[in-house]
Amino acid sequence: MELWDAYDAELNRIEGMTLVRGRDHEIPEGVYHLVCFVLVRHADGEYLLMLRDPRKPGGGRWEATAGGSALRGESPEDCARRELFEETGIRAGRLTELARAVSRTGPAVQVDFFCETDCGKRDVVPQEGETAGYRWASRKELLGLGGDLLIRESARRLVENAGQEDPV
Repeated sequence: MELWDAYDAELNRIEGMTLVRGRDHEIPEGVYHLVCFVLVRHADGEYLLMLRDPRKPGGGRWEATAGGSALRGESPEDCARRELFEETGIRAGRLTELARAVSRTGPAVQVDFFCETDCGKRDVVPQEGETAGYRWASRKELLGLGGDLLIRESARRLVENAGQEDPV
């Protein structure tokens, strides 16, 4: 059983309340859990794309971020680091927060991060059941994927602005 902290829309923890994964229908109006995502850019300028496992919603599509739900007691940054490592094997150095917003698809507050890495490009390790593969793509390739790409709006803005100057 996965336990989550409860938050308000401003990401203030609600003391004394614990949420249980899979029981979204039991989450009261105005209460949220925390979800974090990380956009990864290699030091050479290419972005990491993960192929979603075919058994997951959106399976078989490329995703420009790694991420998931925060466990009880995790900060947004702790969650982002754990999810990035679990899904890719990459240990994040500096994380830069891009955005915070209430999700349009469920009772969650999303926090998006950016990470630049110099990891070995062949050292990425897909997580069984989450990701089925990976590839590195240029900014142009990434943005050219269109409907085949799952990308959060804050991450898309970062990629679109990349190259003009370092956006973070």
